[in-house]
Amino acid sequence: MSDPTARPSLGITALGMYVPDRVVPNAEFETRMDTNADWIESRTGIRERRFAAPDQFTSDLGVLAVRDMLRRDPQALQGVDAVICATVSPDALMPSTAALIGMQVGLVGAAAFDLSTACSGFVYGLSVAQGLIMSGAARRVLVVGAEALSKIVDQDDRNTAILFGDGAGAAVVGPVPAGYGFQEFVMGADGNGGSSLYLRCVAPRLPGGFDMGDSVGMNGREVFKFAVRVLGESGTQVLAKSGLTSADVHWVIPHQANVRIIEAAMDRFGLPMERAVVNLDRYGNTSSATVPMALHEAVQDGRVQDGQQLLLIAFGGGLSWVAGTMKWWGGAPSLTAESQAEVSA
Repeated sequence: MSDPTARPSLGITALGMYVPDRVVPNAEFETRMDTNADWIESRTGIRERRFAAPDQFTSDLGVLAVRDMLRRDPQALQGVDAVICATVSPDALMPSTAALIGMQVGLVGAAAFDLSTACSGFVYGLSVAQGLIMSGAARRVLVVGAEALSKIVDQDDRNTAILFGDGAGAAVVGPVPAGYGFQEFVMGADGNGGSSLYLRCVAPRLPGGFDMGDSVGMNGREVFKFAVRVLGESGTQVLAKSGLTSADVHWVIPHQANVRIIEAAMDRFGLPMERAVVNLDRYGNTSSATVPMALHEAVQDGRVQDGQQLLLIAFGGGLSWVAGTMKWWGGAPSLTAESQAEVSA
């Protein structure tokens, strides 16, 4: 069990999100592959997703998520001296997408780097941000999960095209009042599962000789089995590490990959599905953006409230996994329901 008095209280102090305008319903895939809208929804829980415009890329989505944050909290970036962008669809390998986002939101000179653990990236980023602040290397950290997956997925591949969408979420990590904020994180990865979910860059093949091809590849059956196992295991481990049980959790904020995976995880925790925040029906799998987008929407519609206990769980390429616990602090303009924020303003 962790000792919350032994370290500073750090948590999320601002939130924002952005999704592109173009809505892509399941029916759009019927014209070019052997599938139908009802089959996609029944197997995944996804009804539609968003695609970025042809001239819109990951840094653009990230910047718009930050600007959404600033719309409700103009002082949100004050004191931020580091930027982390979790993404597997960066604008470029260099400069980092984090640096491009920082440049456009007034954080020139801040440390900036990209983090690549795919769908687990944002929660990984929260833990890394906490570590940077605790070490004294940063005061506040902007963590962005942003993806333009429509640019890197083969839109004629039924295994992947129907799953992924584009979007971005952004959070500032910094000091929060005592008793609030992050409690514990559990992270891990197993490169043996790399051939189950991959996207090539320089090397044409993985160690051992597995050829990757030129677009996102996935063994859906293996990823499903892996996800069900590690979400349950990592969630249980982080609760125990935090001195909590499932009964203490008000909301589970899971990675939005497949509603069946979320159902299996909730069953493992002994919690009803009503306690999981789910929005993949409208956005699909936006990889590193799913957790911040789900959290943002649950805050803005009033589900997540001050003092509630949250469990964040995600898995991704690597194969990687992460789980984190936090007590929600709702004391900043972008961290309460928008209607409440407008009344208080």
